[in-house]
Amino acid sequence: MTSPAEKMVAEQLVPHGVTDERVLHVMSTIPREEFLSGSVRRYAYEDRALAIECGQTISQPLVVALMTQAANPQPADVAREVGTGSGYQASVLSRLCGRLITLEREPALGERASATLRRLGFDNVEVAVADGSLGWPEHAPYNVILVAAAAAEVPPALLDELADGGRMVIPVQIADGEPQDLRLYSRRGDDITYRSLFPVLFVPLRTG
Repeated sequence: MTSPAEKMVAEQLVPHGVTDERVLHVMSTIPREEFLSGSVRRYAYEDRALAIECGQTISQPLVVALMTQAANPQPADVAREVGTGSGYQASVLSRLCGRLITLEREPALGERASATLRRLGFDNVEVAVADGSLGWPEHAPYNVILVAAAAAEVPPALLDELADGGRMVIPVQIADGEPQDLRLYSRRGDDITYRSLFPVLFVPLRTG
């Protein structure tokens, strides 16, 4: 019998450009509803973003998959996420990298996500309550950085902490009222370049 997660992968991810078999496998095995609460749980596998606590959202499955695929996490990588939210994106990343540090500025969200990840056995994830835009030098440099909120400008601390050969996926707000530009930044030595992936709509990256 096909599970809801497997059906989501087959109907939403595979037909829309998700080709990384590792990402497809991981997202077919994680119970997305466990990262939601109340009546919203029934919509866990629908192709849309959903509201969570503190005015934040859990991204639609396709966006989670495409961002993860673009970041290309590897088994030995140290990864960092900015904007833990529900913890679902962290759960996907954690299955594909060696260690993940995820930062959430809202204490209530950070505590809930941490408890959910521990309960489900994601034991290579560290959740910290902090302003993720300011960097997290304790475990830098990072092979992968994934930002789940839209920045008006790319925070310099994130680029500074990107390892040689590292990849960062971040939505950038180009103009008010316009879709954001999801970008993939790559570092080669001192050279950092980016390419645009596709338009997205994320909550703003808040600082402080």
